[in-house]
Amino acid sequence: MSNEQQIRIYNPSEEAVKRARVSGMDAYRALCKEAEDDYEGYWARHARELLEWKTPFTQVLDESNAPFFKWFGDGKLNVSYNCLDRNVNNGLGDKVALIFEADNGDVTKVTYKDLLSRVSKFANALRGMGVKKGDRVVIYMPMSIEGVVAMQACARIGATHSIVFGGFSAHALRDRIEDAGAVALITSDGQFRGGKALPLKPIADEALGLGGCDCIKNVVVVKRTGGDVKMVEGRDTWFHEAVANQSETCEPEWVESEHPLFVLYTSGSTGKPKGVQHSSGGYLLQAMMSMRYTFDIQPDDVYWCTADIGWVTGHTFIAYGPLACGATEIVFEGVPTFPDAGRFWKMIQDHKVSIFYTAPTAIRSLIKAADNNPSVHPGKYDLSSLRLLGSVGEPINPAAWEWYYEHIGGSRCPIVDTFWQTETGAHMITPMPGATPMVPGSCTLPFPGIQVTVVDETGTEVPWGQGGILVVKRPWPAMIRTVWGDPDRFKKTYYPDDFKGKLYLAGDGAIRDAETGYFTITGRIDDVLNVSGHRMGTMEIESALVAHEQVAEAAVVGRPDDVTGEAIVAFVVLKGPRPTGDEAKAVVKELQTWVGQEIGPIAKPKDIRFGENLPKTRSGKIMRRLLRQLAKGEEITQDTSTLENPAILDQLKG
Repeated sequence: MSNEQQIRIYNPSEEAVKRARVSGMDAYRALCKEAEDDYEGYWARHARELLEWKTPFTQVLDESNAPFFKWFGDGKLNVSYNCLDRNVNNGLGDKVALIFEADNGDVTKVTYKDLLSRVSKFANALRGMGVKKGDRVVIYMPMSIEGVVAMQACARIGATHSIVFGGFSAHALRDRIEDAGAVALITSDGQFRGGKALPLKPIADEALGLGGCDCIKNVVVVKRTGGDVKMVEGRDTWFHEAVANQSETCEPEWVESEHPLFVLYTSGSTGKPKGVQHSSGGYLLQAMMSMRYTFDIQPDDVYWCTADIGWVTGHTFIAYGPLACGATEIVFEGVPTFPDAGRFWKMIQDHKVSIFYTAPTAIRSLIKAADNNPSVHPGKYDLSSLRLLGSVGEPINPAAWEWYYEHIGGSRCPIVDTFWQTETGAHMITPMPGATPMVPGSCTLPFPGIQVTVVDETGTEVPWGQGGILVVKRPWPAMIRTVWGDPDRFKKTYYPDDFKGKLYLAGDGAIRDAETGYFTITGRIDDVLNVSGHRMGTMEIESALVAHEQVAEAAVVGRPDDVTGEAIVAFVVLKGPRPTGDEAKAVVKELQTWVGQEIGPIAKPKDIRFGENLPKTRSGKIMRRLLRQLAKGEEITQDTSTLENPAILDQLKG
């Protein structure tokens, strides 16, 4: 952190301090001390206060089979019951749970009572199809009320859901269905995005036809766009027909706290995505704690997280956390730039949103749009309902932070810059809005109860002010339990022998400010890119490129990008001669389309460069460090004498 940044400290306003659950730094420190003095007691207190248990737990943390930790192991509960029935029973039945705004601007409001009815009907329909506790259900859906209903219905009957982002390809969907061994697929005929109807069911059909999906017995299809779809008799059912005659009541399946609530696939440094498995009790506890402490959720708030349910942010901060807290939240089908780049600001104005949680990528793209078109500048809209802003998915650069604070928050709303991951389940490092002085670009201090530090390659803590590897020192309730079907990969990835299997490896580099102790995330330490806040494994993209008939070899790296954070740059060796001019442009387009089909549009390389070879050592190892420098347009100043083919660097400069 530079001296200039250290000086720019933003203290929460008196009003923010006064109304917050964690009011002032003394209150924050008291929570941290409680956890330090009695770690298990701290989490147990919150679990008893915030969750409703069918069978109360007596065991808190079981470390006997580390790193496969168990939390509240002998307790039983149901996640859907905690999100819906409990709120209806507590008199919130007529409170609006979801405000759904469609791509075209149509608004539908769903109360807690109505949501419980919809979830119960669909849960009964799934049970009627033979879906039972422990079965896996893949959900391939757009942002919709039905998407949330599907997740909650699975939780209600004890089925483990696995959501596949609606932008992923047939191959990516097939791989995830096959790995999870799913018995049912819930999808939609299509989705509306940016005024266009895009197909989903045809992609799902393609995935099911690729082989390896014989485990799927039922496909449920939501009618959204009215597009033509083929329905396979005996397998496919329309959602509206499945729920038509179902009862509005459905007894929840009471499951063990450790029962898998969901599996969510995320990119790793190998070609195969990892199925991150999360529990029920521990996960829901921290989803609620993040809502209560980080977002300081209050009964009168209108909360909006702009993520998609296909990512973990949409799980924790749309489908589960807000509903467990009895909040009113926005669910948005569309994109921030349709019908124009003022869409987010208009929605905040129209729905009187008080808490807004989005990604730095969206902020940066909307800064650019506002600079180019004054009519969509946030200053044209009434954003006075806002009281709290959040940032998620990647570190937010100081300039974007400052713009967000000034132009969206009116220089009065605290910004919670949250660091967490698919694997952590909930916030790990974040400001408390009524306590923490904020520094642009820093996620500040650990969430109360989370113990993080920065270490070197041997697992030894480094002094403040020195960069290193971010680790978590103690297990926490919402943490990943295992990699689905691959416990060895879980241990090797997250509890490596280098750290004696005792420290959780986040996969990110970090530095603690020498004076404040504030954390700043410096980027991934593995071969994983962060594109628009979504993790993409370089190996997965390389594997897709090499699967193309023209490609002999490929290496993928990232380079900084003003809008997406990181851009994907691919260095490719073709089986034929190295193309130039118009021929090279045509091949670039073809390969970009190919990767989009193999993985999804988000994985398309922004820049593809061709060489007769890749820079390799004499032992055949690709020098990715050099490729990263080339991708950034930097001069190669280091010694290249160990390269087998130093002349190749000129070909790849681009």
